[in-house]
Amino acid sequence: MQKFTRLSAAAAPLPVANVDTDQIIPKQFLSTVERTGLSKGLFYDMRFDGGGAEKPDFVLNQPHYRGARILLAGPNFGCGSSREHAPWALMDFGISCVISAGFADIFFNNCFKNGLLPVVLPEAVVEQLMAQATGDNARFDVDLEAQTVTAPDGTVHAFEIDPGRKRALLLGLDEIGETLTQGSAIAAHEERRRLATPWLG
Repeated sequence: MQKFTRLSAAAAPLPVANVDTDQIIPKQFLSTVERTGLSKGLFYDMRFDGGGAEKPDFVLNQPHYRGARILLAGPNFGCGSSREHAPWALMDFGISCVISAGFADIFFNNCFKNGLLPVVLPEAVVEQLMAQATGDNARFDVDLEAQTVTAPDGTVHAFEIDPGRKRALLLGLDEIGETLTQGSAIAAHEERRRLATPWLG
């Protein structure tokens, strides 16, 4: 899993509440277990019309936001059915951080398992950030170590994060990676078990 330490980037505002996982990545794109190539399905029905042409008014189709690595989302982002493809699609598109007033639990947990940082801030603060996400020089700074989001106007907003999840993101460790850091202890336990119960093989 890729490390997340600090990110300085443009942010795309999506002021829509209750964006569910089928809107993030529609069901027709779930036939693969590969994490690459899913960006083509991200927000598909929002980004494209019935003929497959881009909708020019959708934020991620607008020139200024095409390289955005931060998504400013409405509350209850990622609700609906459980699908790990949702954070995969966001990351494949280039988005590394989603800031919202609230996330659905399963989506929130899946973000951490895949290296995508979900930041929870008060709804009024998220609305302020959205208002500043305009212009070519509107850069946002997300510092995981300091647990802060710095807006283009210099205002610093602190956010909370579970210490274990913070450590995993900083080190780039998914659940398997976390387990492997305990390799010596696991090997020692297995050796003790082998000596104590040799009949188990």
